[in-house]
Amino acid sequence: MTIAQHKIVTIHYKVVDVASGEVIDSSEGGQPMTYLHGAQNIIPGLEQALEGKQVGDEFEVTVAPADAYGEYSEERVQKVPMEAFEGVEKVEPGMAFTAQTEHGPINLIVTEVDEAIVTVDANHPLAGKSLSFSVKVESIRDASEEELAHGHVHGEGGHHH
Repeated sequence: MTIAQHKIVTIHYKVVDVASGEVIDSSEGGQPMTYLHGAQNIIPGLEQALEGKQVGDEFEVTVAPADAYGEYSEERVQKVPMEAFEGVEKVEPGMAFTAQTEHGPINLIVTEVDEAIVTVDANHPLAGKSLSFSVKVESIRDASEEELAHGHVHGEGGHHH
């Protein structure tokens, strides 16, 4: 069986920031990742690289920002008044918040704080980074009707309702 649309795929992986060499995430010593192929549950560049692979295949792929978490955008950095954080005891760089917008919720990271103004960044933390993946395909199976309807994996390694 090969990886294709509507297959449930389990992989072991390691992802490294190409620029710094820093390991960002790894399933080594832990649970592999299971996802529904073709449902945009993983970054596009990795999903494309997995297409057509079989159980036991091992490979490395470098994914450019455009096919990972997008390019870094200065437009997603904003300065907001401290009053926007009413009820928060102490606002500090590195804190994460979810803001409700007309386009739905967005995640923000506080990058700078002064007395009246807080700078927040809505870019994904990995935006603008090229990522190198080392991958081993562990298993492939057909998705159930329920998994296809919900757009994600159920059961072991997946979502539990």
